[in-house]
Amino acid sequence: MSWSIRIATVAGIPVYLHITFVAFIGFILLSGWRTDEGLTASIGRVVFVLAIFGTVVLHEFGHALTARRFGIRTRDITLLPIGGLARLERMPEEPRQELWVALAGPAVNAALAIATFLAILLIAADVPLSQVLLERPEGIQGVARDFLLINVALALFNLIPAFPMDGGRALRALLATRFDYVRATEIAAALGQGLAMLFGFWGLFTNPMLVFIALFVWLGASAESSMVSLRSALAGVPVYRAMITEFHTLHAEDPLQRAADLVISGTQQNFPVIEDGQLIGVLTRDGLVKAVTEQGLTAPVREAMSTTFGVVDPREMLDRALARLQEAGSPVLPVLDGRRLVGLLTSENIGEFVMLRKASS
Repeated sequence: MSWSIRIATVAGIPVYLHITFVAFIGFILLSGWRTDEGLTASIGRVVFVLAIFGTVVLHEFGHALTARRFGIRTRDITLLPIGGLARLERMPEEPRQELWVALAGPAVNAALAIATFLAILLIAADVPLSQVLLERPEGIQGVARDFLLINVALALFNLIPAFPMDGGRALRALLATRFDYVRATEIAAALGQGLAMLFGFWGLFTNPMLVFIALFVWLGASAESSMVSLRSALAGVPVYRAMITEFHTLHAEDPLQRAADLVISGTQQNFPVIEDGQLIGVLTRDGLVKAVTEQGLTAPVREAMSTTFGVVDPREMLDRALARLQEAGSPVLPVLDGRRLVGLLTSENIGEFVMLRKASS
């Protein structure tokens, strides 16, 4: 994810901190200073917020490590002001596996809540439990009580049966035991959007934050339903049915002027680079613009091309190829039949293929 800083790698999974999270911490310090809260109290609030986001990281690792048990790799985990995001390379295809992966995150919060509750019983043995939970005593007891309630809230919030929360994925997994995957997703997404409407209506009269949550849920449900429908439309369709077969190639020693002329005169934006009949690189539009800015139009293509790129076989299924295209973060995948370049695959071309296929059905 752009605008993110890599802060650690745990169990082989990179952990990133989004720049907006740093701004969020700064806002907490500033708000404490403006209300004369004092530096010590403001720092205490920041430490508490960091502890909460630590639980969010553990929540996401619950998903990641459970997915690993089913052979699914996690690309990375990113901390955002609204929570964490664990990007799995793919969702489990078996409903039982998806159910376990979805519930693993809330289970982490439940375990932390139980552990904190037991700790409160030890550190506040001389204080009635109802007083600790309802009146929030000062000191470590009050901090422990807040930590307990927040983990309970996180667990319950994530169990709301709506995408993109864990509860929506768990609901989809349960529905998938009776319906096909696409239908199960449509039902779960519709229920999620119904809840979003209720949250939004309620938030108009109570708390504006509920309106934000409603928008978040609505967009998440819509995106999940669209993605699953797209993958279903591509399932069983080989790459050669949708790949671009009419395209220009470049040589490593061609000047960037030639690439610029091709971009201006046509619709192709990304170019395979060929040497001795073999693919040796890819020149993307962004790479071209950057190189022209820094080196000028006379610089050779070799100076601007990327030599690290993914490829796809023309007989590979489109749904898998689309996942690889998204994982690579590249605008184009060369299509190789053996070592021979036979086509190019872009997300735009896949979209056009799906559009025309639906129009003709």
